[in-house]
Amino acid sequence: MDLIDHLVLGFTTALTLQNLLLAFTGCLIGTLVGVLPGLGPIATITMLLPITFGIDATGALIMLAGIYYGAQYGGSITAILVNIPGEASAVVTTLDGYKMAQQGRGGIALGISAIGSFIAGTIATIFIATLATPLTKVALLFGPADYFSLMVMGLIFAVVLSGGSLVKAIAMVLLGILLSTVGTDLETGAARLTFGLPRLIDGIDFAVLAMGVFGFAEVLRNLDHTSERKVAGQVIGKILPSWIDFKASFASIIRGTALGSVLGILPGNGAVLAPFASYSIEKKLADDPTRFGNGAIEGVAGPESANNSGAQTSFIPLLTLGIPPNAVMAVMVGAMTLHGIVPGPQVMEKNPALFWGMIASMWIGNLMLLIINMPLVGLWIRLLRVPYRLMVPAILLFSCIGIYSINSEATDVLFAAFFAIAGYAMSKVGFEPAPLLLGFVLGELLEENLRRALLLSRGDPLVFIERPISASLLVVTACLVCLVVFPALRRTRGEVFQEE
Repeated sequence: MDLIDHLVLGFTTALTLQNLLLAFTGCLIGTLVGVLPGLGPIATITMLLPITFGIDATGALIMLAGIYYGAQYGGSITAILVNIPGEASAVVTTLDGYKMAQQGRGGIALGISAIGSFIAGTIATIFIATLATPLTKVALLFGPADYFSLMVMGLIFAVVLSGGSLVKAIAMVLLGILLSTVGTDLETGAARLTFGLPRLIDGIDFAVLAMGVFGFAEVLRNLDHTSERKVAGQVIGKILPSWIDFKASFASIIRGTALGSVLGILPGNGAVLAPFASYSIEKKLADDPTRFGNGAIEGVAGPESANNSGAQTSFIPLLTLGIPPNAVMAVMVGAMTLHGIVPGPQVMEKNPALFWGMIASMWIGNLMLLIINMPLVGLWIRLLRVPYRLMVPAILLFSCIGIYSINSEATDVLFAAFFAIAGYAMSKVGFEPAPLLLGFVLGELLEENLRRALLLSRGDPLVFIERPISASLLVVTACLVCLVVFPALRRTRGEVFQEE
């Protein structure tokens, strides 16, 4: 009965005219971001953070959330029609989606992608609403030591699930934690790592760092790619799939939804892994695996459903525990903090309208995306033909205005430019910026809970293994480290013996 009451509160909040307009705006911008490869939801959300200051916290978060799952929809459009994944999670969709477009079935691929995403989003929303209250009650049992161990586990997950070098991912997490310590120590009042710059006394502004490392740096990275986008030359055809197509895809949609819902909760980047895992499962379960890669509709339906459900369930650890499971959620933590909201289990008790309004807006947003994407395919195709270089000046101009408007200080723009160059340089040598942002967001909370735990235990470090919750989380973390390090050591030893 409580769940129904909560959902009624959520829909009452989400269905106000202002919040409906903000949800629609977020979904539309998100789809546009996904359709135009290169920018991404992280950069877009950071760029739009300044304009949310004039909006109440609930409306701002509803709009920013709409951008996130709207980008998942838009990314599939680009993957199917241009063979370029608008999002990392849409990489798998290119394998069969583009083949379907070449066969004149691009409309069917787009239709089953939108329908599958809507079904997945609906189920994921129910999943979130069901788990929210129990997880929040569990989170209220956490003490400082437990939160410290939980954040350590989250950072290790981020390292394990990130692509590329393990050492580089660890280095980026540690750099993010180091940057979070810049500024005045709240307990001692001492200035740390400020290099005598008055602007750093209050620490590094989250929006400035995120805008530089993701927003501006993403623009610089995209200018490297001068290849033209070639939209599938075949006729798009009808959008609505036939009953036979839907019947062939339904089981894939359900399996992808279930898989994405579970993996999306994992700290790190489980939502990005979900489409890959779904594609592998569909291929193994298929009567004729050779169809995959040649236009199998299941190869579009399963991964797209997993993609959307994983994107939505990644809000669970954010809303209930205050822990961002990926870089986008780290930006959402920054948005909540800028609006004076402390992420975590207290949000449900102190601001239930915001908590349940966001959950209700997810289903409304998915319905809007279904309505937006089906009839506007022609518009998205025309936008795909716009050269990226023509959009760069407008993106940079509005981003600089947004950064300046936060504190009305020109130094913020200069700091963002510095982080942009640093982020661009790091990406060139294989360092991913996402672990850095997670480390920065969790660094302050990590330090705060470490100090609290040691203060309450009078300096006894055994408090982290004496508390059952903390000890369990540390055991899971140790197992994760072993799973990653031992195979790496075996490979290294094997290479040494081969050389000998």
